Amino acid sequence: MSSNILNQVAFLRTSREFPEELRQLTVEVNKSYIDTSAAVNNRTIGLFSVNRPSINGESWFLTGNQKQQGLRQVYKFTTTADINIGFKLTSISQITNMHGVFLSGTSYFGLIPATTVAIAGQISFWVEVNGASTTSDIIKFATGAGAPALTSGIIVLEWISDP
Repeated sequence: MSSNILNQVAFLRTSREFPEELRQLTVEVNKSYIDTSAAVNNRTIGLFSVNRPSINGESWFLTGNQKQQGLRQVYKFTTTADINIGFKLTSISQITNMHGVFLSGTSYFGLIPATTVAIAGQISFWVEVNGASTTSDIIKFATGAGAPALTSGIIVLEWISDP
């Protein structure tokens, strides 16, 4: 059972014996560096960039052993006007996570990733194909009756690269 664990590669040893002989030491130090870099690179990366996608550190294996990279981008807004996402949905495998918050001027509220149907007292959003553009699809908003006023906010989209 334990030999079939997917994340066993990220384990970083806590101790290592280094030999005194220089040639063997070189081999051990090189192996140590590879082990350390592999463990560090196989983690969720806390970069949240505006206007450019960032690798988020997630590795997806939706098609067998073929690795697909996870990406993330932040979108800032001050109105509920459509937001260009900077890519077409057909150029990625799929969106995996979307969330956001907005400021009413005095309080912060969560944005709900939802459908085109407005929810009373809430502002929700979704990602939609933009037939008018060949380069970018869009984030759209639905504002329900009684929703707080919006002065600014952010949305975070995460997606899987195409294989």
